Amino acid sequence: MVLGKQRILELYLNEVEWGPGVYGADAASHYYYKTAPHNLDSDQAARLAAILPAPRRRRPERMNNYSALIEERERQMGW
Repeated sequence: MVLGKQRILELYLNEVEWGPGVYGADAASHYYYKTAPHNLDSDQAARLAAILPAPRRRRPERMNNYSALIEERERQMGW
């Protein structure tokens, strides 16, 4: 079976640990922001993305610098 990059990313984001006992993007969105992923604003989504390298040590509310960098990269890519 051959998977495209988008599908691999989707599978990863829906399985990876986003915090202590929090698995998947949907669970992370509800855990940190009490909302579904499609209701996140760009800052909230960037903060969640910023915790992924170390989800047990990082918290979204502490990701100001990282989330700003992520949002800038998104803008550069036309997202």
